[in-house]
Amino acid sequence: MTPLPIPQLDREAVREWVAVHLDGLCSGTATGSPAFVGGQTAANRALAEYDVAGYASTRNEVWPDSRQGASRLSPYIRHNLIPLPEAWKAVAGGPARDVAKFRDELLWQEYARHLYARLGIATRTGLRASLLGVSGKDGWPREMKCVDLAVGELENDGWVVNQARMWLASHWAVREGADWREGEDRFFRHLLDGSRAANRLGWQWTAGTGNGRPYGFSRKQVERRAPGLCRSCPLQQACPIGDWPDDPNLEASVANPSLQTDPDVSRTAGPVGAETTGTPEAVWLTAESLGDRDPALEAHPDLPAVFVFDEPLLHRLQLDGKRLVFLTETLADLATRRAVEIHRGRPEDVLADRPVAATFTPVPGWRRKSRTINPVVIHPWLWLRRPASGSVASFSAWRKSLDR
Repeated sequence: MTPLPIPQLDREAVREWVAVHLDGLCSGTATGSPAFVGGQTAANRALAEYDVAGYASTRNEVWPDSRQGASRLSPYIRHNLIPLPEAWKAVAGGPARDVAKFRDELLWQEYARHLYARLGIATRTGLRASLLGVSGKDGWPREMKCVDLAVGELENDGWVVNQARMWLASHWAVREGADWREGEDRFFRHLLDGSRAANRLGWQWTAGTGNGRPYGFSRKQVERRAPGLCRSCPLQQACPIGDWPDDPNLEASVANPSLQTDPDVSRTAGPVGAETTGTPEAVWLTAESLGDRDPALEAHPDLPAVFVFDEPLLHRLQLDGKRLVFLTETLADLATRRAVEIHRGRPEDVLADRPVAATFTPVPGWRRKSRTINPVVIHPWLWLRRPASGSVASFSAWRKSLDR
């Protein structure tokens, strides 16, 4: 199968490349995020310039932008351009309180990956409780200044500070009673760091289906984290979130037994070392791991890296064009250092009968496709903490299980 041409590493060239070669596979126009550039070079620069000082006290600030203390590394972490172990080491030596909080957030990301690796698509149902929201309802009234600000950043930049994500998720599911799964899909469509692991876990915990305790969004939080924003709101004298919201009608659900124990840790965690059954001719890359430190890329520097824009999957998801521009910029950047092939189609068809090396990836889609592609070398995933068999029913239970 003939690969697509390699795009130039230039925003306008990449935008045109996506518009031509990935036509029909994304929603909206193929514009890039004004806030982020894809690629290992951009990721390295962002990490090198990041200063963790002040993180603990400012990470939840929302507005104005000058108050925000979030790291803004998440799009690069999501695609393993910055592996979690590397981010962990990078802040060593910073102020103890800030380092501890930053690393705690990295552990939350790892917890989300462990949970998703173990349960897979079962994370789309309530982990602890069910909440039947109204399907087809838009839970974000844009006349509210706080909601409009956050939704605007989501749609324009493909990134929102975590506190504002909690506001949006809470308003959607808790106040408006819209289906949390549809809100999660909306986030996933736009966020450059959108992953079913972290994104879905965040929605579950905010809606209360993950822990039975929903997060309530009220004006008090806006006044604290975005001081002065309410003064420009047309609803400031009739604020719909002036009071604490009523708890939603959560119904306890039968907990998935895999929350308490993992019947097959090796399936969840993948190999400890490389598993080899043949000689590879290429390296299979997916969006889950595109960085230079990907184990398969590092182990086979002379082999071409093959990435397939999964046509059936992308046609169904209709991700925002900014997500595909970010991925394409990442591939164009990688192509400046080694041979890269880019294809459009079904990965199983493109890689049929081609011996490839790959990095084990703890998501259902990779497991399913790898059964057909059958890599001849499978390298281990770069875990921050390797999964264990204990409970993942909560973040605290998960941390205790790792310490045993």
